[in-house]
Amino acid sequence: MIQRILPAFLLALGLGILAGCSSPAVITLNDGREIQAVDTPEYDEESGFYEFEQLDGKRVRVNKDQVRTVKEL
Repeated sequence: MIQRILPAFLLALGLGILAGCSSPAVITLNDGREIQAVDTPEYDEESGFYEFEQLDGKRVRVNKDQVRTVKEL
């Protein structure tokens, strides 16, 4: 009985930890469009672009001047 419970518990614990690490975000652009990101966008000061991954898995770069707000959900 313990041979089944322990691995199931460890698996559930691992999935809970991974789910807690990501914080989805919504990026609102100056033209009103909203883009959903899997995680909080990273800002690259050298290039002036926000970089993030969309829900469909694409990596996207958006110019800082086009971004109105970045909100975590």
